Amino acid sequence: MALHEIRRLRHELRRRTLTVEAVEPITPQMVRITLSGDLSGFDSASYDDHVKLLLPSSDGADDAPAMREYTPRRFDVAAGELVIDFAIHEAGPATAWAVQAAPGQTIGIGGPRGSAVVPDDFDWYLLIGDETALPAIGRRLEELRGGVQVTVVAAVTGPEEEQAFRSPAALTTRWVHRSATAADDPAPVLAALDGIAFPPGDGFVWIGAEASVARALRAAVVEGRGHPLAWTRASGYWRRGEADASEKGI
Repeated sequence: MALHEIRRLRHELRRRTLTVEAVEPITPQMVRITLSGDLSGFDSASYDDHVKLLLPSSDGADDAPAMREYTPRRFDVAAGELVIDFAIHEAGPATAWAVQAAPGQTIGIGGPRGSAVVPDDFDWYLLIGDETALPAIGRRLEELRGGVQVTVVAAVTGPEEEQAFRSPAALTTRWVHRSATAADDPAPVLAALDGIAFPPGDGFVWIGAEASVARALRAAVVEGRGHPLAWTRASGYWRRGEADASEKGI
């Protein structure tokens, strides 16, 4: 494989019904739910993959389920376990389900449909995101090779929402505190980014946030800093005021 080559994989699309095994609060506004069941054939090759959750209707009617995308935070096919972290950041079917989830309940999932695999052969990494991106950031940090330099810039509502990441990499974390109502304002994260010097060598920049914030950050990285577009990936994980809205590969 060529140096820094990003591989794109397609996976067999299957639907599964999994059972809630455990519910664990990570912070006041983040809950980790472990699902169990038959995961034979399940594959998630990239830290920012998404599965679709098939959420039951709130009134118990037999309407088509609402579907929302979430990152597989961790999975073990042999053990039949899939871990998903839920940011409780706004009202919606996924939030409503997560806050009442209890062991024994079931939920349907589908995917991931595909993966964009960023190789771990860069000299350094910069991961930028808000609450909704923390599961992908946390997974990437756990999977990076030992000693590689990685900086995280993460925007949350306050110190109580900061997470303790574990990583074999040489990790520097900068937390940005802003109100939930300002989650679509790129200014606080841009200010933090201004204080970061890109290290020498080849680096990969990953961004996940509200769509307008992700676009502003990508512009600051690619146009403002001259970082190669091919080594930058930005995704709008959500859009203010729009349910089930996202923009992949901004």
